[in-house]
Amino acid sequence: MEQINAVELADPSVYPDEAVLRGVLGAGYGAYGKFMDALGERGYTHEWRYYTDGKAWLCKAQRKAKTLAWMSAWRGYVKATVYLPERYLEGLAGLALSDDARRSIDIAKDVGKSRPCTVDLLGDPDVADILALMDYKASLK
Repeated sequence: MEQINAVELADPSVYPDEAVLRGVLGAGYGAYGKFMDALGERGYTHEWRYYTDGKAWLCKAQRKAKTLAWMSAWRGYVKATVYLPERYLEGLAGLALSDDARRSIDIAKDVGKSRPCTVDLLGDPDVADILALMDYKASLK
């Protein structure tokens, strides 16, 4: 699948409802739908909001008040990022992550004192990766 490096959902007047997301994500909507179902099964919540600083709609996934992941819509897929404080990075070794996810995390540049663990949701393995990262962050004190 061709990935275009341009975030979608930049119009503050167009809420990213199911129809809008289906149009933007196309074939990638299947992975997004499975991901959303899994969030609900875990008791995680999510909310789409327009952020003026980034000039785009972003989705925040949470467990109670703890932010677990940020998501943005791109043409054909969703990009999901879990920010992990440096002190918890060693725990990633015990997670069942794909080689692609591990490489992506290894080369990511820290943001402040956290590492962005980013997964492009294109299929089931990607959904499994981001859920493993989110569950790990949810388990941290």
